[in-house]
Amino acid sequence: MISCEESGHICDKAQYKEASIIEKVKFKFHTFMCAVCRQHSKNNTKLTQLIDSIKGNQLSISEKKELKTSFEKELQKHQ
Repeated sequence: MISCEESGHICDKAQYKEASIIEKVKFKFHTFMCAVCRQHSKNNTKLTQLIDSIKGNQLSISEKKELKTSFEKELQKHQ
């Protein structure tokens, strides 16, 4: 089984369609067992949808990462 840290990395790669099939399988198995990573994945999906609905195509990769970091910090405050 992969670590939560690796799971988060794969989740991020999958968000940008950069994860391999093997990584996706490992990630799915991990999130089946880990509620924290499962929630992280849901939050990433919501963030991606939000960015796409607003102006995702106009943001640079670094701006997307900065927005994601801000989003995650806000989530941590509320948990």
